[in-house]
Amino acid sequence: MPIQAKKLSIHTGAEILKFDMAQPLDSASLRELESIFHERGMLVFHNQSMTEDQHVAFSRNFGDLEIHVLKQYLQPGHPEILLISNVVEDGKAVGVKDAGHYWHTDLSYLKIPSRCSILYAKEIPAPDGERTYGDTCFVNTAAAFEALDEQMQEKLLTLHAVHDYQGRYSKLQQANPGRADLTEEQKKQVPPVVHPVVRTHPFTGRKCIYVNEGFTTSIVGMPQQESDELLQFLYAHCTQEKFMYRHKWQVGDVLMWDNCTTQHLAIADYELPQRRLLHRTTLTGSAVF
Repeated sequence: MPIQAKKLSIHTGAEILKFDMAQPLDSASLRELESIFHERGMLVFHNQSMTEDQHVAFSRNFGDLEIHVLKQYLQPGHPEILLISNVVEDGKAVGVKDAGHYWHTDLSYLKIPSRCSILYAKEIPAPDGERTYGDTCFVNTAAAFEALDEQMQEKLLTLHAVHDYQGRYSKLQQANPGRADLTEEQKKQVPPVVHPVVRTHPFTGRKCIYVNEGFTTSIVGMPQQESDELLQFLYAHCTQEKFMYRHKWQVGDVLMWDNCTTQHLAIADYELPQRRLLHRTTLTGSAVF
């Protein structure tokens, strides 16, 4: 049977209907799913029930899996799974509490950034009537690039930018003093890197704006004030509502997003005793060009 998909917004997202991620994926279905994924940038699968092994197995259809630098938040026995959570057990956080509370694309601070991420909702704060908590917003940065005028497009195609995980981590520590310092070994794993401001999608060839407020610190060779002004313009441009889809989570939801052609933001509007626990796998990508 062909895979059934429903668009979620004009530019971003598709819901995959009647699909069981716990089952093996044949080659024809994989090709069809990838085609929808490349076109829409992110996919939503509702009502899933996967073991950790099945989550990892489904993810491996799309490449090799990353092991996150914050090893204290990896799932025991399954280091490919990063825990995203505000839950505290025995006085210790079980996962990354403040993950993604800013617009970003996962692992853009690596020389070889990730291809995509697959996030599985295990616990979600209960809604209050129509009000939901912990929503995640996505924008399509290919559509954002295509909406720029030709002069700005040509300018951006000549530029490169610095991405730095340690800079973002320092800001997170200021907001959350409970975050432990990075070890020297962790710092060595995430030195600053330089990427083009406009990235070419490795499968579709579309041009995508590839700077984000989470990890981009400056435009190479540009005075700091001019760099800051251009970056702020691009951040505001990319995150306009017309490029956006906002996901309201339910337990059993799985979201899969393209880290080349989308950015995302986790809405931090909940706190304990509202519990939130998600499992994330991240797929290795390819060099930026």
